[in-house]
Amino acid sequence: MTKLSVNVNKIAVLRNSRGGDVPNVLRTSLDIERFGSEGITVHPRPDARHIRYDDVRELKAAISTELNIEGNPIPSFIDLVMEVRPAQVTLVPDAEDAITSNAGWDTIRHKAYLKDVCSRFNDAGIRTSIFVDPKVDMVEAAVECEAQRVELYTEAYAAGYAADREAAIAPYVEAAEAARRVGLGLNAGHDLSLENLTYFAECIPWCDEVSIGHALIADALYYGLENTVQMYRRCLIPSLK
Repeated sequence: MTKLSVNVNKIAVLRNSRGGDVPNVLRTSLDIERFGSEGITVHPRPDARHIRYDDVRELKAAISTELNIEGNPIPSFIDLVMEVRPAQVTLVPDAEDAITSNAGWDTIRHKAYLKDVCSRFNDAGIRTSIFVDPKVDMVEAAVECEAQRVELYTEAYAAGYAADREAAIAPYVEAAEAARRVGLGLNAGHDLSLENLTYFAECIPWCDEVSIGHALIADALYYGLENTVQMYRRCLIPSLK
C-alpha cells in the first residue's frame, strides 16, 4: 500500500506570516499523524521562510511516524540531516530563492556529487531518495548515485490530468517500471491532489510513498484537517472509497 506523508511547510508559512507560534507546527504535525498520516515531510530552505531548522529538530524528537527531510544538499542541510537522522532524506535540486521545487536532478551529469552525498547518508542509516523527472534514463542513473529510492516529480502529470489522464500518466508508469526493474524504491510528489491521486495510485500501485502538502492543507480549509487527511488516504486505498 502506498503511504501518505504530509508536507507541513504550509503550516509553517501561516505561522511565520504573523510571527509567534500559531499555528504550532509540532502540535499540528502530531495531529496529522493521529488523523492517519504515515509520515511527516519538511523542506527547510536557507532563508527559513517556512520550516526552520529548529522545527526539524523538534519534529524528529516527537513524531512517531517517518520523518522525511527534503532539500538541496548544501553544507548546512547536510549538517542538519546528519544531526537529526531522519528516516529518509530526499535530495531536491532547488535554488535558494525557488518558490517551490520545479525540476528533478540530472542524475547522469551530477552522478559524482549525488553519489558522494547519498553514500554519506546511507552510511548513517538514512534512506536516500533523489527527486527526478519521469525519465527512464534519470531513474536508471540514480542507482549509480547509490540512492535507495527516487521520487517522481509529478507536476507535469497534475497539469495534464484534466485534458488527457492516460497521456499524462504514461511517462510516469514507464519511469516507475524502470525503478522497479533496477531495484529502486519509488516515491512521488508535487501537485498531487484529491482530483488526480486515485488514478495515479491505481496506475502505479507499487509506489511506496506520496508526499503531499499544498493541496492537502488547502483542502483542509474546506473539509477540516482530520477529514482531509483521511480523504487522501482513501485515495491510496481504493477498497476504502
